[in-house]
Amino acid sequence: MITAARVDASAPAPAARPLSDRATEIVMVARRVLEAEGADALTMRRVGDELSIKAPSLYKHFPNKAAIELVVIEQALAELGAALRAAVAGRTPTDAVQPLLDTYRRVAREHPNLYRLSTFGQLRRDELVPGLEDWAGEPFLLVMGDPYLAQAVWSAAHGMVILELDGRYPPDSDLDRTWREAADAFRASLSRGR
Repeated sequence: MITAARVDASAPAPAARPLSDRATEIVMVARRVLEAEGADALTMRRVGDELSIKAPSLYKHFPNKAAIELVVIEQALAELGAALRAAVAGRTPTDAVQPLLDTYRRVAREHPNLYRLSTFGQLRRDELVPGLEDWAGEPFLLVMGDPYLAQAVWSAAHGMVILELDGRYPPDSDLDRTWREAADAFRASLSRGR
């Protein structure tokens, strides 16, 4: 009897960027503001106010708001990658498609502002922790087996999440069914030997 290969998602995450205790606190506060109120509320002044310090004091730890956002994006990628890896680990690729998509959707819906920050606009890849972006997205490749098919699945998942978060689907849509149909279509790609 031939058994299907199982997804090995055990590669460890790249080491996180080292931060001082105060920088870690700043990032935690920034993330809390982002998650509660969105990217527009995330300012140096607001983070300083939350920490009961003047905004210029933040510049001792980060050169600008973009540097804080970069660390938050790295956290988002690491958390998403870990969740996706846990969802697909030990499954056959065919059996992993639905959990992969379900987990991607769940993480984005649970943290919509964090998701938006980490997936919208230009990604400053050259400033990210080396290897983190690839590690976070690798579950799509591990499941789909082909880099272009993996990109197609990720692109579809991202588009569907954004449409859902923005309320762009018709109000009577059965989005759980829409996601199942997407999973069925991508499973069919695996069955065809792509």
